[in-house]
Amino acid sequence: MKVEVSRDVFRLAEVFTISRGSRTEAKVLTVRVTDGDVTGRGECVPYARYDETLDSVTAEIEGLPERFDRAALQELLPAGAARNAVDCALWDLEAKRAGKRAWELAGLSAPGPVITAYTLSLAEPEQMRASAAKHAHRPLLKIKLGTPDDMARLEAVREGAPKSRIIVDANEGWSAEVYGELAPHLLRLGVEMVEQPLPAGEDGMLAEIDRPLPVCADESCHDRASLPGIDGKYDMVNIKLDKTGGLTEALALREAARAEGYKVMVGCMVGSSLAMAPAVLLAQGAEVTDLDGPLLLAEDRDAPLEYNAEGVHPSAAALWG
Repeated sequence: MKVEVSRDVFRLAEVFTISRGSRTEAKVLTVRVTDGDVTGRGECVPYARYDETLDSVTAEIEGLPERFDRAALQELLPAGAARNAVDCALWDLEAKRAGKRAWELAGLSAPGPVITAYTLSLAEPEQMRASAAKHAHRPLLKIKLGTPDDMARLEAVREGAPKSRIIVDANEGWSAEVYGELAPHLLRLGVEMVEQPLPAGEDGMLAEIDRPLPVCADESCHDRASLPGIDGKYDMVNIKLDKTGGLTEALALREAARAEGYKVMVGCMVGSSLAMAPAVLLAQGAEVTDLDGPLLLAEDRDAPLEYNAEGVHPSAAALWG
């Protein structure tokens, strides 16, 4: 079995900004696992927030033994970007080898299109109002916030898109005091959910307050091992393949989280259609789907995912799975 990893860069349609910084391109790693004459592909996006770089993740992948399967992979690599790309490549490989789709191998029902959020980049209020108006036809908008001056941004987006559903992602950017001040206004403006308002590890106050606005764990929840640490603090978990280390653990986390009463959000890093394709299977039945990565790109993979009024559609076999 041969495992190859390469770097790909996709230009963004416009500058994308969150509370941690801005970017103009998506840098990803593509993994190809070849066994005989069959090759499977997967993609990951190393994330500096989790001490991942293109070099460090490449080294993890290149350090794998000559032969292993998906079950062994769960022990060979920790949850994270490296395991994600390899795990998803193995799912693709297994599907091609079996002449079936990945959802069949996973014992899932045939997938359909899923409405996805569209993310508005962090910017000055006027710019965010204009962006919201441009995308006001979309049913669900996700606003990137996470600064002490977010009230004007919230008002601007609601003015620009008065009929869209809105969710908010603070990317750990608020203090407990700022969140306490903003929460009533989030409700007033019809925000349906707030994602990771406080830094992971500093979110204890969420267990001490009423939460009329559902709170979703992102940086605080990576895989099943994270669930005990978020007990009582959150109402929803954001499952991302780059955090769980692939579709295998993501499916297990989804089941475990639901069993403990959490609602499910399926999210993504800014990557190509190859990164989103496995997540579309995971997003079936999720309360919130945020798989808009390809919509933020100026270029994409061959046989890209289809996005239309019905949402993001499952991948063709030519892309993945």
